[in-house]
Amino acid sequence: MTNLFNDDDDKKDEQKSNSEHLNKILFEARKVFVTGGINMDMAQDICARMHAMAHVSNDPITLIICSPGGHVEAGDMIHDTIKFIKPEVKILGTGYVASAGALIYAAAEKKNRYATPNTRFLLHQPSGGVGGDASNIAIQAEQILVMRERLNKIFAKATGQTLAKITKDQDRDYWLTGKEAVAYGLAGKIIENESEIA
Repeated sequence: MTNLFNDDDDKKDEQKSNSEHLNKILFEARKVFVTGGINMDMAQDICARMHAMAHVSNDPITLIICSPGGHVEAGDMIHDTIKFIKPEVKILGTGYVASAGALIYAAAEKKNRYATPNTRFLLHQPSGGVGGDASNIAIQAEQILVMRERLNKIFAKATGQTLAKITKDQDRDYWLTGKEAVAYGLAGKIIENESEIA
């Protein structure tokens, strides 16, 4: 009779071993992946990896991102860490880079912002669930406006666009192809292979 529990344990051990091996390779290659929805757990993991890499050496770090966005403050944590650590961080956008994902992407110097040919970008104003009594609803709504102004300033600085244009463009979903993102100042260069990352 086959012991299904032992089979499950063996598969989990093998998956853990494979994951640890992959993490070791990526750490040595100084590559970090940001994929999927952005939340605080992900931000903690990504920032810890970047700080660990920075501790080991000042060699550049490559961050590869494909994300629909997510929690703004989690995006802030990754954005600020990219700027905070000593190693230069080069970012490759692939798939799509949206919302809080675009906030992370904009943290790198423009010369270090790359995108694959089929990458799409989305900029838009922050949104959030507002609830509670009238006073708290008013406070939450005000904080969304404060956040929007702060994010607009970040994107204006990163792209070279005026604050007025960024504010107007982000009033609704603002989609950009890779080429459009380069023209807009969000992306630095479209690349087709790894050797093009300077």
